[in-house]
Amino acid sequence: MVVALVALFIAMGGSAYALVITSGSIRNNTIRSVDVRNGGLLGKDFRKAGVGGGAIKEVSLGTVPGAFVAQGSARFAVLNSQGQQVRGRGTTSAARTAEGRYQVIFDADVRGCGYHATVGDPSAAAPPQNSQISVGSLGSNVNGVSIRTENGGTGAEADKPFHLVVLC
Repeated sequence: MVVALVALFIAMGGSAYALVITSGSIRNNTIRSVDVRNGGLLGKDFRKAGVGGGAIKEVSLGTVPGAFVAQGSARFAVLNSQGQQVRGRGTTSAARTAEGRYQVIFDADVRGCGYHATVGDPSAAAPPQNSQISVGSLGSNVNGVSIRTENGGTGAEADKPFHLVVLC
């Protein structure tokens, strides 16, 4: 009777065997991508510089904080005395609106930015002498900067070429 009860107990309880895999039981270079559950590996699981650029989905990366600042300072314009943009970055338009008055429109809101402008030729020529320049936000457009150039001696508005940098 005892043997029958033990046999019945084993048959009803079943038998189990647990297989435990540790890092010591895995040979180097034997794990493949299909063997790893999505999200199963963390940055600490990789050696430094162990993942190449081809393995990274670049569209999933955010903006590097330092690059964000650099992008904000990437807006600039160089205009000749007629108000034509010679070169620039982040601008949508530039124009001379009156004698010694210009406006530059950028591709983003620049109201909270700092403006820096200097009178200067767009080429390698010497800058005009006795000149003054002033900048401010353009009241009619949040993306715009208003620039005024004048003769230094008389204060009369005069057309002058200039360089403008917008720092956000």
